[in-house]
Amino acid sequence: MTTDITKAAGITPADPRTTLLRWVTVAGGLATLASTFLAWTWTAEFPGDLTVTGYPGGLQVLTLVIGLLIAVFALASLGIKGLGWLAPAGSTKALQLLALGGIGTTWFTLIAITVELGGVVNLEPGGFVAAVASAIPVVTAYLLPDDTRKAARPKELPSWAEVLIIVAAFAVGLYVITYGIDTEYAELFTGYLITVSFAVAALFKAGLVARLSAVTAKYRQVTVIAAFVAAAAFPFTQSTDQYTLVAVNILIFATVALGLNVVVGLAGLLDLGYVAFLGVGAYTAAIVSGSTASAFDVHFPFWAAVLTGAVVSLIFGVVIGAPTLRLRGDYLAIVTLGFGEIFRIVMLNLDGTSGPQITNGPNGIPNIPDLEFFGYNFGESHNILGFELGAYANYYLLMLLATVLVVLVFSRAGSSRIGRAWVAIREDETAATAMGINGFRVKLVAFALGATLAGLAGTVQAHVQHTVVPEMYQFAGPVPPNSAFLLAAVILGGMGTISGPLLGATLLYMIPAKLQFLQDYQLLGFGIALILLMRFRPEGLIANRRAQLEYHETGQLDVPEQRTTDDAGVGTAKAGA
Repeated sequence: MTTDITKAAGITPADPRTTLLRWVTVAGGLATLASTFLAWTWTAEFPGDLTVTGYPGGLQVLTLVIGLLIAVFALASLGIKGLGWLAPAGSTKALQLLALGGIGTTWFTLIAITVELGGVVNLEPGGFVAAVASAIPVVTAYLLPDDTRKAARPKELPSWAEVLIIVAAFAVGLYVITYGIDTEYAELFTGYLITVSFAVAALFKAGLVARLSAVTAKYRQVTVIAAFVAAAAFPFTQSTDQYTLVAVNILIFATVALGLNVVVGLAGLLDLGYVAFLGVGAYTAAIVSGSTASAFDVHFPFWAAVLTGAVVSLIFGVVIGAPTLRLRGDYLAIVTLGFGEIFRIVMLNLDGTSGPQITNGPNGIPNIPDLEFFGYNFGESHNILGFELGAYANYYLLMLLATVLVVLVFSRAGSSRIGRAWVAIREDETAATAMGINGFRVKLVAFALGATLAGLAGTVQAHVQHTVVPEMYQFAGPVPPNSAFLLAAVILGGMGTISGPLLGATLLYMIPAKLQFLQDYQLLGFGIALILLMRFRPEGLIANRRAQLEYHETGQLDVPEQRTTDDAGVGTAKAGA
């Protein structure tokens, strides 16, 4: 009967047992989807209102999405015409990950209802249906044979079709990111993390991301424009500035993390006091931007304040780097850690009592005015293309331009002669010096460039938050930015890459911001994340090819077999020890 159904649907014949398992997986995905249209609890006290029959809400929407993906990928594994392009590298691994994501999201929701409302009695029959339905794909997906294969070359598509694929991919990405930032309660954000994590991992295993990467590499200019337009469109999707502020801070910290990536990722210099350069730029901008609490009666225009903050950070980078960069390894890390603490203590002491009256000590510099550029006040709402953009939306667009500038600097520097010298110093400073590279000068350039990029971001941060205080610039603290946060963003995301620190900073800022209870355990979370990453993906979430080859065995160094002769004079093979 199964064979008849398969032929009728136009599916490539396969082993009957495997085909049956795939059809059951399709049914499990559809059952998981259908269960979201049932009530999971009887009371609206649980956020998201999961009491409505016939209309999914809250966390049910995430289960619906993952159930749909399970069904679609299971149909693709059956060879349905038109769906094969979803899994060019095989569908079994992707189905397993999607099934885990489905049961993870669904059971997390049901457990949260039970714990928060006080017992299993608060679950409606729809909740039990969802629990059973989400377990079916897990069982069947892990019974399927592994069909992992090398992705075949895709069929050539017209240029307009490939451009549309790129645009659609960035549109979906914008929606997914916006959904995560706009989540209103911790339970929904936790479910979002579970769903997105397993779904993205499944897309990688299926080979769909690699195929999309090949298309974007073919149309690099279109990709860059689409990425910028998608990022710039974010504030136009917001009705208030509540979540736009989160996005602004993400861009600030991502930009600073990219600057640190120059120092750590390219040059291999372990800097534990990098947040001090962010503070130098912020304090400089606060002093020269006309704040009523500034010790100097000056008010620089926008461009002058930004340049002043960047230049002062550059000077500090050179002054601090010149005597310390002759050190290596742990010694350099200790010295940079000391510089970060010295900066914070000096800012505390410049209060008019312990030292000159410059920074107001622990009170900081408040009342920093909003930026104004050619009559455009960033602190006021503006109507653009019929959309009302608030103050934080203005700063978001400004910070987006700064991020683009930093990305451009990083990419150009990394591909230049000095960038290759940084990599050589990182891999083996002694060998690089023997080949004629001036190690001290190359490291000083990296240190100064990283400091300048951090100072640039600090000038914008001062105006966004309208105040700067010494406690904002510590090695570790409950609220980012801090040096530990920035270093973790670079390592988790992937050292030496552009998208890695951007992703790392986004995750490490959003998770504490959305899950408030984690702020008291931030360092614990960093430690656990780093341990897991070093165990399962030491090259980072997004790594370049060099790092993948360094951290994973490739078999290239295996000892070849040696030929020996036994007593009878017959040659036998013997594996090398």
